[in-house]
Amino acid sequence: IIRWVILSKILPTSIIAKILGIGAEKGDAEAILLFTSGSSGEPKGVPLSHRNVLANICQFGSRLQLKYDAKILGCLPLFHSFGCTVTLWYPCIEGVNLVTYPSPLETKRLAELIEMHSVNMLLSTPTFLRGYMRRVKPEQLKSIDYVVTGAEKLPKTLAEAFHDKFGILPLEGYGLTETSPATNLNLPEREPTGDAPVIRSNQIGSVGKFLPGIAVKITNPATEKPAPIDTQGTIWLRGANIFPGYLNNNKKTKEVIIDGWFNTGDIGRLDDDGFLYIEGRLSRFSKIGGEMVPHETVEAIISKVLGLDAETERKIAVVGVPDEKKGEAIALLTTICGDTREQECIDLRYKLMDEGLPSLWCPKIFIPTDEIPMLASGKLDIKGCQRLAGQ
Repeated sequence: IIRWVILSKILPTSIIAKILGIGAEKGDAEAILLFTSGSSGEPKGVPLSHRNVLANICQFGSRLQLKYDAKILGCLPLFHSFGCTVTLWYPCIEGVNLVTYPSPLETKRLAELIEMHSVNMLLSTPTFLRGYMRRVKPEQLKSIDYVVTGAEKLPKTLAEAFHDKFGILPLEGYGLTETSPATNLNLPEREPTGDAPVIRSNQIGSVGKFLPGIAVKITNPATEKPAPIDTQGTIWLRGANIFPGYLNNNKKTKEVIIDGWFNTGDIGRLDDDGFLYIEGRLSRFSKIGGEMVPHETVEAIISKVLGLDAETERKIAVVGVPDEKKGEAIALLTTICGDTREQECIDLRYKLMDEGLPSLWCPKIFIPTDEIPMLASGKLDIKGCQRLAGQ
């Protein structure tokens, strides 16, 4: 230590930086190594460069108006890309205060920290938000200005219930590990000033508008040919936040990055105002009688019909199972199935069709289970669900 103190007094800063190797790393050098969740396949290593991370911090930060003394609650796991970028690097680089806690599940303790430190921004998932609905008093979150949620679809009924209780509308965003991760974000609606028109910044049901510097195109899932952006199709993204390729997996990299465009594997569409709507992962669709059936849409309607949106724990999950006649059929994993399973299945089908769900999309099989498989990030463990359905 004494040596470096002396050197710092007699040597120029540029020489000390060169000795320490500061500035030797280039923008494309690896900064972080994360892994995909493995919810629908084997986890893949995702190296993110310095440029990727810095670009995403600038993209995300440009859409928020946090004050210099703002405080973020960091409780998401750092192996999760959202937790890593937004609750670690964003506060460090932007100089935002960070209140940390090791678990997003202990909502009572988190609420105490929010109240104690006057936290302004909460980052969570819909699964974890249900814990706040059950265990937290409204006055404990009075300092919160932003609640940003991602990782899974935010049910409209949950968003509205959270707003009714706490006076804060959760802002749904979108992103992937490979995109560093944030690409889209809803924002609070602005109050009109005078006669000036107000451009919409929030649309419930969407994941928001694209962050700056991100290009998008939509292709037909069957032909991979370009399609109008307002039609349902595969989402491709391009920007400085897109990862360079998977760790030691050139074959998979070439499958998902073509001519600089990254295939997200998600199905979605844009509306006329630029809001993106995610219909689901391509791996979470079943082809039944030639028709593509989105599992997440079916789950959302089932949750609504059964009044499950406010539940702390996930009670249902939809998976596709082989069917001799239609190719695939919808199976419902459930923790709330009673003894009269066949009658319950019939009753649910009628309720779903009353909500406008096509008969083809209704669950054909009920599979009772003690719990729905979940990942530590709060996402549904799709592989675990498929294993249960295959038993």
